[in-house]
Amino acid sequence: MNFKLLMAFVDDDKTDKVLEASRAAGATGATIITNARGQGLEKIIGIFGLEILTPRDVLLILVEARRTDTVLTAVRQAGKLDESLSTGVALVIDVEQAVGLTDHIHKLAQQVPPEAD
Repeated sequence: MNFKLLMAFVDDDKTDKVLEASRAAGATGATIITNARGQGLEKIIGIFGLEILTPRDVLLILVEARRTDTVLTAVRQAGKLDESLSTGVALVIDVEQAVGLTDHIHKLAQQVPPEAD
């Protein structure tokens, strides 16, 4: 079974909504890294000239390859990622190998027809 890693960088107040949407779209779980910080297209300067770095959560969602587009669309919509600057980013990376997924693969095999050779 082939997998892709969907990484979503969202404001922490959107994390639960994005996770629910990804699961409803076919993802079987996620890992969350909290309090990530970064810079966007433009720096946001606060009082005393200090840069403000808004905390974000990084969601690592391992997705069966054929479900990737559906899950990415759900994440984009739930996180409102295309609505304006600094709403977040999502990207997909190919996964060459993964271990520790035996139960996930069995569950997915029951839900998704086998891949055509």
